[in-house]
Amino acid sequence: MKRLLSIELQKIWKNKASRVLTIAYFALLSSIALIASINFDIGPLHFDISEMGIFNFPYIWHFNTYFASWFKLFLAVIIVSMMANEYSYGTLKQNLIDGMSKKEFVLSKFFTVVLFALVSTFFVFVMSLILGYSFSSYKEIGIVFSELDYLLAFFVELIGFFSICLFLGVLIKKSAFALGFLLVWKIFEGICYLLMKWLFFDTWEKAYNALGYFPMQSISNLLADPSRRLSIIKNAGNQAGFDMNYDYSVHYSSIAIVLVWTAIFISSSYYLLKRRDL
Repeated sequence: MKRLLSIELQKIWKNKASRVLTIAYFALLSSIALIASINFDIGPLHFDISEMGIFNFPYIWHFNTYFASWFKLFLAVIIVSMMANEYSYGTLKQNLIDGMSKKEFVLSKFFTVVLFALVSTFFVFVMSLILGYSFSSYKEIGIVFSELDYLLAFFVELIGFFSICLFLGVLIKKSAFALGFLLVWKIFEGICYLLMKWLFFDTWEKAYNALGYFPMQSISNLLADPSRRLSIIKNAGNQAGFDMNYDYSVHYSSIAIVLVWTAIFISSSYYLLKRRDL
């Protein structure tokens, strides 16, 4: 595994675009900390984001992982480009000539995906601890380390999403078209949602639950929007007459669905390479 990872990381670091995107990704993750410095006045009212409770333990685990997940597109570009470059530069064929099997080639990509997800999760963990201990009103150990399953959901979300990107990179070969296909795929799932409601289910809720078994939607289901957990949002919603009782917990059934899709996409990537004449 170490040898395969070393080969892939060298390819990424020697590619200027991939190197810039990797640095930009972690810089953007760090920018979450800048939210703490946002404060402004509107007439006599003073707003300080850090005093709204978003950095309180254990809520911070949910908040940081959810917003950090929006930056995964930067690494998605790297994953897709990493595969496209293998075809463009002929390094795939050269690796196979040098003795690497197609199975090892796919595993090297998957190990890279897991490494990116692991480093990202650790980065968010450390940043959340620093912000939490700096601004949280609750610093008891039992509270600090509760709800860490949001980090697990974040880790699985990255692995699942990057596995889709890897599969599309193998399938389509061109990074721009592969990334465009992600959008098409999301639209396709939206159309399936409408069709399932009209043809198979009598309520939108049942159709939405069925949609949760689709790859992109199952990934989206791992981390719910945390903004409605804030007391200020809840109070405003309740006063306006909205039902603010949402389920924000991490569901292990959703994690299992994403892991199954991950296995399917990695296996499909290997199958495509195995059958394809390179």
